[in-house]
Amino acid sequence: MDWEAILSNTASWLISPETIAYALAALGLAVHFGYGGLLNFGMAGFMALGAYGYAISILTFGLPWWAGILVGCLASVVFAFILGIPTLRLRADYLAIVTIAAAEIVRLLFTTQVFDAVTNSADGLGNYHEGFRAANPFPEGTYGFGPWTYNANGWWVRIFGIGLLIIAALLVWLLMRSPWGRVLKGIREDEDAVRALGKNVFAYKMQALIIGGIFGALGGVVFALPSAVVPSVYVTSLTFFIWTILLLGGAATVFGPILGAVIFWVIMGFLSNVLPAMASSGLLPFMSTTQAATLRFIFVGLALMLIVIFRPQGILGNKKELTFVKQ
Repeated sequence: MDWEAILSNTASWLISPETIAYALAALGLAVHFGYGGLLNFGMAGFMALGAYGYAISILTFGLPWWAGILVGCLASVVFAFILGIPTLRLRADYLAIVTIAAAEIVRLLFTTQVFDAVTNSADGLGNYHEGFRAANPFPEGTYGFGPWTYNANGWWVRIFGIGLLIIAALLVWLLMRSPWGRVLKGIREDEDAVRALGKNVFAYKMQALIIGGIFGALGGVVFALPSAVVPSVYVTSLTFFIWTILLLGGAATVFGPILGAVIFWVIMGFLSNVLPAMASSGLLPFMSTTQAATLRFIFVGLALMLIVIFRPQGILGNKKELTFVKQ
């Protein structure tokens, strides 16, 4: 096995657009579940709306790229209202079921032939990069070092995404240390007690759903910046990966989702390289390289179970603050 190539490919995931996008979405899920106690299993829907809102606003309406990001965020706000008004009064397990269904409805709407002229149905959307790349402040060329060597557009996507992630993390850090954040954490612990103090619990939950949804939409935008928007990406497993990242880093933390995203994608990158290499070299003689590559998803499932059993607060989480919603 070519260990130098395997380790180089693995290291490249540290600052990949996928890692940044998942970190943003996991940060939004931290607002939903870690701080607000909302058992949201529909983050893939928020990411899809962010990505499609960005692409459609550019391709169909000719808006500039920065306005496309705003449209994607606005779409997530509308989705949060549509999803939240009938569901935020539900018990946690029912909320989880509804959010899974809502995210699937969003994905299927983008694949249907009815909106083919706008969404291009199952083929997805592409060729919307011109405006964003024209705003690239980096000089043309390929530069960097080691596995982190990219062209100007590659660096522009990564730096822009990291900038969004820093701003999002700072906003969450400030919000959760404000009176609003303390009320939200109180709702997570005992919403009846907070309601008895005269607080509008529904309004706080809705605000948390909107804020976390915007972060999810920004994650969808970053995910779409270097490539294309394809509906088959925004499936239920995407949400489960984000949950794995959140629980790995720490649900009720600001930096836990970021750390979890880095660890998750580094491990996924390593396994996607080493497992097929093991199969091709005869170390896994009973598997083809394609079958060996899919083993990494089994390991992700096992890791999620082990995290919940042995380290439910995550790497950076505080066990004293941990709570699983009991409604």
